[in-house]
Amino acid sequence: MLLMKIIRKIKMNLTEINLREKKFHDKLQSKSHGRKENIFYKALSSMFKDFEKYLEEHTENKIVLDYGCGVGSITQKVALFKPLKITGIDISKISIEKAKHKAKELNLNITYYEDNCENCSLKSNEFDVIYGSGILHHLNIEKSVTEINRLLKNKGKMIFMEPLGTNPLINFYRKLTPNSRSDDEHPFIKKDFDFLKEEFADMNIKYYGFLTLIFFLFYKDPNNSVLFNFLDKIDKTLFKVKFFRIFAWAVLIVCNKS
Repeated sequence: MLLMKIIRKIKMNLTEINLREKKFHDKLQSKSHGRKENIFYKALSSMFKDFEKYLEEHTENKIVLDYGCGVGSITQKVALFKPLKITGIDISKISIEKAKHKAKELNLNITYYEDNCENCSLKSNEFDVIYGSGILHHLNIEKSVTEINRLLKNKGKMIFMEPLGTNPLINFYRKLTPNSRSDDEHPFIKKDFDFLKEEFADMNIKYYGFLTLIFFLFYKDPNNSVLFNFLDKIDKTLFKVKFFRIFAWAVLIVCNKS
């Protein structure tokens, strides 16, 4: 166990960008309150539901990795879907400590490691499912996607939620609020999807958050909102047209390793 910890520390081999991301997320998790941007996330309620449903349907009796697990909020949910084994890795030491504490408190059998997602110490071809929530856009896409491919078994799945960098109004808001995000994060654009297609021939993308974001002030709980359901249905119709996809806020990405 001690030897594995030493190997893991050596393999982290953090770049300058990795170090900045680590510092940012350690600082974020040291705060007693969440980010103010959390008020917008109700606009993506359908994406979160689809993500959780997909995980529930595909993780039972599987070996699963939460890639960039943070404090383990999603890991704890997936642990209840009866995976054969579940592991979480994150670059933030504070996040991992919080995740371990919560898992122990809830009596959940989850293995957590402080590790570098771009160059982790886990074995190749080990996982049936690898998932993540808003992590890839903090990483070097080529390194991280190649690493995910290495870690997945044949026929394995990657399931990720990521923000898009194509809506000009959202990008303008990002410029106005630089302290709310890390210096190096880069929401997905065309070249990122192109690289994913090179690594995973079987890729499916669903788009979310156009009208549901524009009118987020006009509804409270999306689970009990007629307006949200109406806007969400319009969004789904609009996103069938390729042009309107640039106005989406986020995507759910599912890829299968052949």
